Amino acid sequence: MHKFKAYRTFQDEAKNVASRFVQMTLDELDPGEVVVRTKYSTINYKDALSHNGTGKIMRKYPTNAGIDMAGTVESSADGRFRRGDKVIVHGYDLGVAHDGGYSEVVRVPADWVVRRPESMTAFDAMTMGTAGYTAALAIMLMEHNGLKPGNGPVAVTGATGGVGSVAVEILAKLGYEVVAITGKPEERRYLLGLGAKDVVDRRTLDLSKIRPLDKSTWAGAVDNLGGPLLAWLLSTMKVGGTIGAVGLAADMRLDTTVAPFILRGVALLGADSANTPMATRQKVWNKLAVEWRPDVVHDQVRTIDFDELPTHFDAYLKGMVRGRTVVRIGHDTHP
Repeated sequence: MHKFKAYRTFQDEAKNVASRFVQMTLDELDPGEVVVRTKYSTINYKDALSHNGTGKIMRKYPTNAGIDMAGTVESSADGRFRRGDKVIVHGYDLGVAHDGGYSEVVRVPADWVVRRPESMTAFDAMTMGTAGYTAALAIMLMEHNGLKPGNGPVAVTGATGGVGSVAVEILAKLGYEVVAITGKPEERRYLLGLGAKDVVDRRTLDLSKIRPLDKSTWAGAVDNLGGPLLAWLLSTMKVGGTIGAVGLAADMRLDTTVAPFILRGVALLGADSANTPMATRQKVWNKLAVEWRPDVVHDQVRTIDFDELPTHFDAYLKGMVRGRTVVRIGHDTHP
């Protein structure tokens, strides 16, 4: 039986978690109607958290890691897909409780499969991956709730990361005045190159005493951090402002008051990329293929080979990564 390579995470009897490359057969993969040959995957913060059990992300062992992938359908027991279809799979339980994208072959439920837009290659898709998708989803939710370029400046926290970088570039493309908030002020040139109008060093913000309501500053914000910075953003939003909460890189907890919500009508919107309905999912990817395509992020990604994967997670956990990392898993002889 044909064997393929996968990066699989195991837990032993003492509950120690470790990941390693293995050879597998199709029968060993979790069930699903669609078999996809992987071309590219990517590294997201969540992937780094799941590596070797760091963030207790995985719910089943053993499981192939990797929360997203792009490739070509090899076979399908579902009439919606056929051999040769170009697809993306991300979210749901992929790489968490179902064998994920760090594998030369992936088998998933048909309901999880997104048709890749015609103009988007597998490489293009993974220059964005779950991180880019999450950024776009947050912006779509914010605009649905009234955000417009004329409303005022929009802050992006964790701006040099995968989600932040894409959010800065998309918002700038759409005509927003983007202020990048980062703990890496040395990346100012990179952030201005993405379209940010200004860059704020996160360390200059006094988060020790956050008032219920502070100076009305932001029309919107995409927040990757959570914790005190999100509480500060809430207190400094304009009337009718919107925040897309997309991450917890600093703190899962949120200590705030109801004042921003009942006195300024602020909307705090959760961008749940894992469970987005398929119609919305397809709409977001279609936008990312054309009018929301983050060209600068695309052109500055780092691409690594599958064998190099284990050496790159630590930098994500230490907040040392700028932009996106694409993992080359299969031979890319055609889109």
